[in-house]
Amino acid sequence: MIEDYFPIFLVFILATTVALFILVLSHFIGPKAKNRVKLMAYESGVDPIAKSRMRFSIKYFIIALLFIIFDIEIIFLYPWAVVFKKFLSSGSFIFVEMVIFLAILIFGYVFVWRKGALEWE
Repeated sequence: MIEDYFPIFLVFILATTVALFILVLSHFIGPKAKNRVKLMAYESGVDPIAKSRMRFSIKYFIIALLFIIFDIEIIFLYPWAVVFKKFLSSGSFIFVEMVIFLAILIFGYVFVWRKGALEWE
């Protein structure tokens, strides 16, 4: 049984070795020119206009979290769509279940929209 996993282990070792080799090689061969311009914070080629440690609005984080939550919920639609036709013949339970899921999703979206969390200033 362990012999079946040997090729996977070998590929893992090979990938790790190649990655480490490339990192070490780039460290020794890569350019090492350090000057004032290279050490500046990069901001689209424009001189920085604010400190790099400035505080972000909490709305930025709320919108990021909402995007992740809704994105993960939408991902659940793909496996359902793949097996929908196969399970539809055994009853409409799978359809009702997805309608309930989408109703909860839409309710959450409307709730967030009404609270004004999607408004960007």
